[in-house]
Amino acid sequence: MKFKKKYNPKVRSTGKSTLLSIIGLLSYPFINLFNSLKINDSNHLDNLPENNVLFVSNHQTYFWDVITLYHIFSAHYWDKKKKLGIPYYLIRPFTNINYVAAGSTMSGSLVARMFALAGAVTVKRTWNSSSGEKLTGLDIGDTRNISRSLEKNWLITFPQGTTTAFAPGRKGTAFIIKQNKPIVIPIVIKGFSNTFNKKGIGIKRMKTTLEVTFKAPLQIDYNASTDKILDQIMDAIEQSEKFNG
Repeated sequence: MKFKKKYNPKVRSTGKSTLLSIIGLLSYPFINLFNSLKINDSNHLDNLPENNVLFVSNHQTYFWDVITLYHIFSAHYWDKKKKLGIPYYLIRPFTNINYVAAGSTMSGSLVARMFALAGAVTVKRTWNSSSGEKLTGLDIGDTRNISRSLEKNWLITFPQGTTTAFAPGRKGTAFIIKQNKPIVIPIVIKGFSNTFNKKGIGIKRMKTTLEVTFKAPLQIDYNASTDKILDQIMDAIEQSEKFNG
C-alpha cells in the first residue's frame, strides 16, 4: 500500500521475510487460483501508524486465516488493494505484523512450529478447563509479550480463541485494549471453514469464495469495563448473539 511516508511501516529484510515468501508461494494457489479471494474495504489499512494497531477477527481455521491476512497485508503494501493478482509482492512481503496463537497449537507439529516462526506471539490457553486457570485470566508473561509486540508492530488476535462460530469472546482481548490503547480494526472472514480443514493445512474443497472484510477503526472508550469493550468487539466481528441465526 502507498502509505504516507511518516506512516510507512518498515518492511524488514529478515529470515521472517524469507519464510513468509516461501509460505506465500506455497499457499497462493489455494487462496487465489483454485479458490477466489474477495477483499472488502482494505482502504481501512491506509495511513496507519507503524505500531500499536490491533486487528480483531473471527476465527475459522488454525492457519489459513492468518496466511491469507499476510497475503492481503503484503499485497496492499504494494498498492494492490482489491485483489492479490500476480504475487510479486512476495519478493518483499510485509513483515511488520504478528499474531496471537495458543502455545499448545503452535508446538503441536512441524507445520505449526514453522508458522510460529512467521510471527506468532504464543499465549497459554487460559480458557482450557484442564489448565486449572481462570477463564478470564491472562498470564502475566503473555500480557507482557503482547504489549511488546504492539510497541513495535501490528498484531492480529482472535478474541474467541477458538474456531467455533459464535463462541463467547475472551476478556483477555479487552484487557489488552485497555492496557495498550491501540487502534482496533475489526475483520470479518467468511468461507474458510468450508474450504480448509480446521487444523493443519488440508484442503476440503475447491472453487469456493473466501471473503475478508476490514471495518473502520473502532471508537473505543478505553476507560470502559472489559465487558463493555468485549461486547463492542464481538458485535464488530459479527460473532455476538444478535448475528447468530
